[in-house]
Order: sequence, then C-alpha cells, then structure tokens
Amino acid sequence: MPTAAARVRSLPEYPLAAIPQRKRELLARGIDVIDLGAGDADLAPPPAVVDALDRAARDPRMSRYGFGLGLPAFREAIARWMTQRFGFTFDPLTEVVPLIGSKEGIAHTAFGFAEPGDVCVIPEPGYLAYLGGAILADATPHVVALRQRQGFLLELDELPRDVLARTRIVYVNYPNNPTAATAPREYLERLVTRCRELDLLLVYDNAYSELAYDGYRPPSIFEVEGARDVAIEFHSLSKTYNMTGWRCGWAVARPQLAGVLAKVKSFIDTGAFMAVQAAGIAALESWKEFLPRNLEIFKARRDAAVSAFRANGFACDVPRATMYLWVSLPDGIPSAAFAERLMSEEGVIVLPGAAFGAGGEGFVRVSFIVSPERLTEAAARAGRVLASFGASVT
Repeated sequence: MPTAAARVRSLPEYPLAAIPQRKRELLARGIDVIDLGAGDADLAPPPAVVDALDRAARDPRMSRYGFGLGLPAFREAIARWMTQRFGFTFDPLTEVVPLIGSKEGIAHTAFGFAEPGDVCVIPEPGYLAYLGGAILADATPHVVALRQRQGFLLELDELPRDVLARTRIVYVNYPNNPTAATAPREYLERLVTRCRELDLLLVYDNAYSELAYDGYRPPSIFEVEGARDVAIEFHSLSKTYNMTGWRCGWAVARPQLAGVLAKVKSFIDTGAFMAVQAAGIAALESWKEFLPRNLEIFKARRDAAVSAFRANGFACDVPRATMYLWVSLPDGIPSAAFAERLMSEEGVIVLPGAAFGAGGEGFVRVSFIVSPERLTEAAARAGRVLASFGASVT
C-alpha cells in the first residue's frame, strides 16, 4: 500500500480536525455542548451579503471558471476598501490576489518563495497554516516561542546567526491568534527594517484587523515605511463579517510579490466561486455600517468571558482585539489534559495551548463566539474541572 510522503508524515495533527466528530458524539449522547473551539461566531453575515449571493448565484455567468482574475469588481472593491481603511492605493489587477480564504494563500506562499532548505520563521503558539505551508514546500521551519513577558512578539535578532542567514520567510500575525496580542508601532518598524536588511519576505497575517475594541485600530504593515519592499499582507472576510464558511479573502503586495502567489495559485485552483466574490463586494461595501454593531456584540461577549473565567479561578488579560481569550492554567495542569476533561466531562470545547505548538503549553484558547449567558455557563463548568485538578497539582 502506498505510504504518505515524508513531508506529510512530519505534519502535526491539525488542532480542529477531530473536533467536529467529537462534538457529534457528545451531542448524540445528549450532552449540552458549548463549543468555544474554533473562531467561528454564531452570528449572521450582513443581509446585503446574502442578498448579493442570491442574485449572483442565479446568474449563469457566475458559475463559470473565475480563474486567477476572478471577478474584477471584487478586486476593485478590495482596493477601494484598503484605501478607505488604511489610506494606501493598490492596483486591483497587479497588487491584489483574491483567495479562497486567507488560509490557503498563507499556506501557499511558501511554495512561491522558499527553496528546499530555506528557513521559514514560525511563531509558536501560532496559526498552523504557517508551519504546514513551510513543511509542504520542503522548507525548513524554525519555530520561535512567543513569551508572555515579551508581549508575545517575535524578535528576529534573538535567532541564531546561522538561522537568520538561511531565512527566507518570516510569518507574523498581529492582532495575534491565539494569544490576542497586539504589536506596538515601534516593533513593526524594527521588524520591517530587519526584513529589508536581510532581504526576507514578511508574511503579515492581518485577519483580525477589524475585530478590535476600546478605540484600538490595528494597523496595516504597509503603514510602516519600506514595508512594500518586503511584505505581503493577508486579509479575510471570515471574522469581520461572520463569513467563516464562505472562504473569501485576499492578499496585497507590490506586483513582484503578488505575482508569485498568483502564479502558484494558477496551478492549484481556478478561483473562488464568483458569486461568493460578488457577495464579498457587498460585505466590503457594508463595512462602515455593519462593523460597529457587530463589534458591540463581540465586546459584550469579551467582557462576559473575561469576567466569568476570572470569577472561576482563571487568569487572562482583557484582549484589545480578536475573538479569543488566552487563558492561563496553573502550573502542573497540562493544557491537553484540561481541554480533554472539559470536553468529555462538561461538554465545553476549548483548544489546548499545546495544539498551537509546544510554546502554547500552559494556556487554553477560549473563543468568545456565543452569547454572554453561554460563556458564563462554560466558565462555570471549566471552573469545576479546574477544581478537580487541585489535588494533583503540585
């Protein structure tokens, strides 16, 4: 029987892959499941998005191949939104790459820029698409542990010299999944400077740029002078517009960088369903009126989750962005064991920090994606599991 390639065998298990089946089993047993695992809110997209999809899906032209070009109007809407939101101009045809969700574009970037043996710097804990893309491209991942005392910032100058000399790609994600950390402007300036000096591709994952609270407005990496020389930035409709299953996102970069990703994709896919791209236009055009109301809901959920988990014995910061709490566990409680018992005994699904790499041990990620009442109930159940560990914790 044929065996999997070595690169596939070296991939870790994807943290969410087994959750749907486990959830089905719990529900079949009559368990009241509260799923705080995926960043997948139980909220509706903007009504205009659904209407646009309905209209476009009835147009036979939208059912044909979109190819890499896709729907030109979607590219134009992306360029307009980037100007409106960040103040930058991107050419819709040469500097925008429509994606089937930002995840696939991020994972495929290494195929275009890394040679076998080139180093890709991977933050840990971090989104496993970075690691998976690097491994599948036969690059060499170099995992960098993000530390709470350093604000969960990836510092290139702490890498060994021989690693930096072989580095080709650096993956960075702020606001951060899973830690919810944000990056100061001076850090981003230092990062861009070093990437320019070392001629590194900076993959800037900005999927949470619009999920921010208390007056914080996450920047684009292109707000930093010189970033256009080295950076490619990824955005997604998933979190901002409650469209996780629609799989629609984009990358922006100077033509020489965007064109590489576009060429890779031309051999892998023939573009997102154009009716979904038409719906994406409606999403971007609803940004100003839809986002504030959606953020009010998420902020209420954030505040409820922080209060409830703290009240039940957990430590966590108040995140300024994302839909996640990065909840600290007491010393001696393995995150995988805690998450497993919480799911099997109490029906609450969270992700163990170790699922994001060894650097995430000691934490669990809680997605505040359900109502405040359900979050409060989930925290109470988590508190019971935490208390049950008490006798064995040293």
